[in-house]
Amino acid sequence: MFIDASAIVSILNEESGFEDFVRRIEDYQSRLYVSPLVRFEAVVAFASSRSGKFKPTKEELQLSKKLIDEFCESVNAEDISITPRIGKSAIQAASRYGKFVGHDANLNFGDCFAYACANEYDIRLLYKGNDFSKTDLA
Repeated sequence: MFIDASAIVSILNEESGFEDFVRRIEDYQSRLYVSPLVRFEAVVAFASSRSGKFKPTKEELQLSKKLIDEFCESVNAEDISITPRIGKSAIQAASRYGKFVGHDANLNFGDCFAYACANEYDIRLLYKGNDFSKTDLA
């Protein structure tokens, strides 16, 4: 299963429904994956969620990185390399489901790469929100 940044941030912030994500990760019987892009997006989103109306500081970003890395390690998530094939798949996702083309899924840059990773590895995608539910990965 590929874990999107939205699920990681939800778990770490203990947002509504985070227990379901934890349960799904604990119950999953195969490998768990993230990517460098997921880590980046999760670090920035988590730090931003903690800094309130202000931009996160360098120290907040460093702490956020530490917590995201610890989370990924605690669930034994492996990093998927962003290959040219995944890049091509992300472009296809953007052209089909992206906010760039006005699709209801409204996938952004990071979403398109999360979609591509899950699609290329033929694995489930763990995410928060409604964006991916409007794709063929739902």
